Amino acid sequence: MNLNSTYSIRLISESDTESVLAVYAPFILNSDVTFEYEVPTVVEFAERISSHTVEFPWLVCLSGDCIVGYAYAGKHRTRAAYQWSPELTVYLSEDVQGKGIARILYETLFAILKLQGYYTVFAGVTMPNTNSEGLHKAMGFEEIGIFKKVGFKHGKWHDTKWFQLHLSEYTSSPHIPRTIHEVVDMQEFASIIYTANRSLSIITT
Repeated sequence: MNLNSTYSIRLISESDTESVLAVYAPFILNSDVTFEYEVPTVVEFAERISSHTVEFPWLVCLSGDCIVGYAYAGKHRTRAAYQWSPELTVYLSEDVQGKGIARILYETLFAILKLQGYYTVFAGVTMPNTNSEGLHKAMGFEEIGIFKKVGFKHGKWHDTKWFQLHLSEYTSSPHIPRTIHEVVDMQEFASIIYTANRSLSIITT
């Protein structure tokens, strides 16, 4: 991978599917970070992206025109009462880990979700993963529990540690969250993306 340009963040587009899948596939094949066994086809992954982006933001990070990471939100649970509390995911290519990109992706995701009207976010981390645990703690997440031996992959059982972060003050009458399509043309959204790219501009490739 030739990384010789500045980094930038934007919303995912349909043409990004193969590049995003290329970032994700090594985690499926070579790690226990994800509990997925088989790399999905491009068509399957495109459908997954499409279903998430009906409501939620899916961000990609680029070095020049090469996608090197992504972060997105999705439903934590499907029951109606959970609709204000999505679950987050972030993945980076090995080449760009440790530069602070995951933090900026997360900060951008938080700001967009808050704009949409979400109140709480969750993240699950396969243990042990000191880097991911450290990231979540550094970003203000609270450790809320461990699911013991909840997943079996690569010949052994794995625990997952769960983290929670509050985005907004709670109210007794929360509005239904807006979809990503309802906020994407707002000035606040443009400001969020501008701030993210300004933060990324100081990171060297």
